[in-house]
Amino acid sequence: MKRRQFLHTGSLVSLPVLFGGLELSAITRSALFGMVNNGDDRVLVLIQLNGGNDGLNMVIPLDQYTGLNQVRPNLVLPESKVLKLRDKTGLHPSMTGLHTLYQEEKMAVVQSVGYPNQNRSHFRSTDIWSSASEADEFLATGWVGRYLDQKYPGFPEAYPNADCPDPFAITIGGVVSETCQGLVSNFSFALTSKTSARLVEETVAAQPDGSCYSNEVEYIRTTIKQSNAYATNVLEAFDKGANMATYPDNNNLANQLKLVANLISGGLGTKIYVVNIGGFDTHANQVLIGEPENGDHATLLKNLSDAIAAFTADCAALGIQERVVGMTFSEFGRQIRANNSFGTDHGTAAPLLVFGSCVNHGIYGDNPEITSDIEPQEGVPMQHDFRSVYASLLIDWLGASESDVRNILFDDF
Repeated sequence: MKRRQFLHTGSLVSLPVLFGGLELSAITRSALFGMVNNGDDRVLVLIQLNGGNDGLNMVIPLDQYTGLNQVRPNLVLPESKVLKLRDKTGLHPSMTGLHTLYQEEKMAVVQSVGYPNQNRSHFRSTDIWSSASEADEFLATGWVGRYLDQKYPGFPEAYPNADCPDPFAITIGGVVSETCQGLVSNFSFALTSKTSARLVEETVAAQPDGSCYSNEVEYIRTTIKQSNAYATNVLEAFDKGANMATYPDNNNLANQLKLVANLISGGLGTKIYVVNIGGFDTHANQVLIGEPENGDHATLLKNLSDAIAAFTADCAALGIQERVVGMTFSEFGRQIRANNSFGTDHGTAAPLLVFGSCVNHGIYGDNPEITSDIEPQEGVPMQHDFRSVYASLLIDWLGASESDVRNILFDDF
């Protein structure tokens, strides 16, 4: 699907679908979204579902139950337990938090998101989603990294500075996200907890003498100084910020999002946060025998739903809800037919969720058609190219221009 269909047919300043309001040519974006400064303090939170999420078990096509019972007899949920979003579509029964969010008009579902010529390798498909490349194209930069490179050319030299004192992106975890990889350096600051934002001891620099590796050593010293400068501001934001909602126990994603809310409320100017939840490679034991509403996938979806619900409530209580939009994504969906291990194998497209008080709630796209004659390894057909979703986020939320997005993503979006 082209982005212009996402944003209604017409000019490039037509009414946004994912982010609602008045015509962009009539008013400024700050008036469109409220409590923001021309996009300068808007935040995007990316939630990566590692392993390949079974979208047919998350967003349920209620009008396809005849086909589902034929191709997924051991996995199909009792229809009476599905949480209805509308007559033909519902959510897994474990996702009560996101069901409430949808009813409050703070969530959108984008159906069957993927890319042409799907690669079913975890590593390669993750690379494609991170870089926003074609399936047969290999890029060394991430889509967020290219966006930030255009806004802040020359990074990391001369950063941080008085105008940009904070990390441009933060990955909650021990490794920076490939999504934020720029031309020269990764824009993301890795963080696991408040205590992990500790300062690194700086060595005393010797005079450059042109000896072997002297340039490389100087680069390391510069990197340490930059990291320490960012860490100082991160620690200050932790101290100034707070959490006002109750987060679920034993939920790692909730812990990550709790950190994000704390930092945003503490005044940190970071634009992009990347968090993740693993375990979605459900080849076996996706459901319990005889209890399809329970099992590994149900637990994952509950953790996802509960974490986002708590984070959204926290943002509202902290008064930052109109600054924050989040999106889930996974490297691929699962095959339509169940396997013989009460699970599913690597597939193609899957739905993703966009959430926040500034999101135009609804379901974008149609339910996939499920029939009994589906081929054994067939996946859900793509309706929306994932880069069209990225384009909507970049233009309508982060304020990128059309020409920027054509350079960052692809010419024909």
